[in-house]
Amino acid sequence: MATPTTRPSSSPQSPYRSHRCGDVCNALAGNDLRLAGWVSGKRNHGGLLFVDLRDSSGLVQLVVERGVPAYETLERCSLESVISARGKLQLRAAEHANPALPSGGVELEVAEVELLGAAEPLPLSPSASTAVGEELRLRYRYLDLRRPELQRNLVLRARMIASLRRRMDALGFLEVQTPILTASSPEGARDYLVPSRRFPGRFFALPQAPQLYKQLLMCSGVDRYYQIAPCFRDEDARADRSPGEFYQLDVELAFVSEEEVFASIEPVIAGVFTELSTRSVSATPFPRIAYRDALLQYGSDKPDLRNPLVMCELSDVLAGCSLPAFAAAAAAGEVVRGIRAPGAGERPRSFFDARVARMRELGAPGLAYLARASGGDKGPLAKLSAEERAALAAHIGLAPGDALFVLRGPEPDVRRWGAELRRALGEALALCERGAFRFCWVVDHPMYERDPQTGALQFSHNPFSMPQGGLQALRSLDPLDVLAHQYDLVCNGVELSSGAIRNHRVDVMYEAFRIAGYGPGEVDARFGGLLGAFRHGAPPHGGLAPGIDRMVMLLAEEPNIREVIAFPLAQSGQDLLLGAPAAVTDVQLRELGLQLR
Repeated sequence: MATPTTRPSSSPQSPYRSHRCGDVCNALAGNDLRLAGWVSGKRNHGGLLFVDLRDSSGLVQLVVERGVPAYETLERCSLESVISARGKLQLRAAEHANPALPSGGVELEVAEVELLGAAEPLPLSPSASTAVGEELRLRYRYLDLRRPELQRNLVLRARMIASLRRRMDALGFLEVQTPILTASSPEGARDYLVPSRRFPGRFFALPQAPQLYKQLLMCSGVDRYYQIAPCFRDEDARADRSPGEFYQLDVELAFVSEEEVFASIEPVIAGVFTELSTRSVSATPFPRIAYRDALLQYGSDKPDLRNPLVMCELSDVLAGCSLPAFAAAAAAGEVVRGIRAPGAGERPRSFFDARVARMRELGAPGLAYLARASGGDKGPLAKLSAEERAALAAHIGLAPGDALFVLRGPEPDVRRWGAELRRALGEALALCERGAFRFCWVVDHPMYERDPQTGALQFSHNPFSMPQGGLQALRSLDPLDVLAHQYDLVCNGVELSSGAIRNHRVDVMYEAFRIAGYGPGEVDARFGGLLGAFRHGAPPHGGLAPGIDRMVMLLAEEPNIREVIAFPLAQSGQDLLLGAPAAVTDVQLRELGLQLR
């Protein structure tokens, strides 16, 4: 029997490079190196050709003189072609060094070069791809991804996921992968449906979240679960939401209260943001803000705590004042709210006119203000009596030099106008904290809300949440007054996660769904597997799912979530690079028992 030949077990030597570009530094001067990468730039200085060679780790300058065989190859070489170059690394003259690059003190004198992959004329230049439209960038994403900024974002994303896994493992969480082919569920968005070949006329759904499976894991005896979970929702794109798919740190814990969930996840999130950023990060425990207080004070359930301004309820204070507009607002059931702007009292009239004009653009009937300037009170609210102004100032804490802005109207409108006014004032007065990540929990969400079109009761958040007060609250309170054990994690005005203490009792589940218009038969049909698990012994449990993409977006300081995803769908929901969604053949449709209409 022939003896098989074997290769030596020593580390293999790449035929293309001895070092990565990012490893090249002054300490290697005098050594023969072989480097490989993309031709990022060329400059011909009278028979001396300079070439910028780029790989994922950095950039190195190559230099070659006319007469050297490699000169002609590099001169003909188009930008973004892939080459391998060998030569001696030399120190640059001090006046020619580039301190902005780690390799800026040296250059490779090329002795030979090999063209590994020639580049045809480019539809876009990686160095200027942000100057072209997003559709073109996504159609040629492999060129766009060559930009150092996007390379850094990919590295940051990988580091963040590795840090999350390391921290979750250290806390005793078990990573479990849940199915991708599952059943449709009412998560609040449209499902992506997958037709079944073996069961014609039936469909799988891609998971909007691993919600049911992670609850089933709690019923299976898994005490602490997590996974970096892919989720699929057929919804429109936004700056902070990618259409189609996204990833989340999916987490669930057994035998916990809300505060125990918070205490478990806060060190993980704060630790990751501290590790991967130089910004200041909120100390734990993070602040807790009731949902209704968030709407009142910040005009949003995603408050940006870097802005110290808050709205204050003024309806009672101004209801009986001498200005008829506020008395009419109270009589009409409208709300009156104000924002104290520290230091704005001495601003010129144009500052206040700009704020009034912006509120009119948004549809507000008016914006009243009171400026406590050194020369006396100014503005429409200066028409109040001295006693009324004193009471108003005492109520909102108005000091000399401050200004008060007041809005009136229907509560949802005042909330929306106030949120924009708060943002604009915070920026204009330079009050917003810079270089910080400010986290908070928004808690005590309402269990139900009314559909604005039909008026029917519906779940306002997660239908699997435990109502505060349990079965008794569902049976004794107005449904709109029932609060749920639901919570959102917010950072700098961005919702990173929703979560809840789950409803693990069958009787409470039936009653909660009955109020939302679901009969027992429908609940059994849609959630029979989960209810069956509950009937065989379910522990109290809860969890949440911070969004991976949004966390990377914050850490990378990117305004658009597609900048932190390797191959995102376009805003239209299409994969412009590979051409999806695409038509399929008649053969494929017949196998699935489908016919296009």
